[in-house]
Amino acid sequence: MERLNPRVRVVWLLVAGLRAAMLGGLLVGGAATVYLTGIWENAPQLLVWGALGVAVALGIVRLAIAWRRYGVWRFEVQDDALYIERGVFTRVKTVVPYVRVQHVDTRRAPLERAVDLATVVVYTAGSRSADVAIPGLTPERAEELREELRRLAIESEGEDAV
Repeated sequence: MERLNPRVRVVWLLVAGLRAAMLGGLLVGGAATVYLTGIWENAPQLLVWGALGVAVALGIVRLAIAWRRYGVWRFEVQDDALYIERGVFTRVKTVVPYVRVQHVDTRRAPLERAVDLATVVVYTAGSRSADVAIPGLTPERAEELREELRRLAIESEGEDAV
């Protein structure tokens, strides 16, 4: 199975860091507001330090998960379908039969552009959220994969889905 480009870790770590900082800011800000405004009479000063400790611990966990995510993510283009494996805690294996593919996009978010990466999004026939994304590809590999998936989807027209 093919692995993602290692630069995707930079994107995932930055996103995890930003989300951890926002959550930490809310936790510490909320605790400081409670302590300084007197909403909770005799609030212990430890409340703010405790919130800071929780925020730092959550940030470390989020960064560790983002780091580990790279080691789990894999995909493979086979003759009958696209296979994807991902998930740090819950391992998810997805099979996308080409006969179910409706269209394929490539996209490049600002952080992805900063590290010269792209994502391929495969939209399938089915219920809501019936799409899969393959992040962490070089733009050239993303275009090549998009064209390969498009070609395989056209060739599979008329076949039965899994």
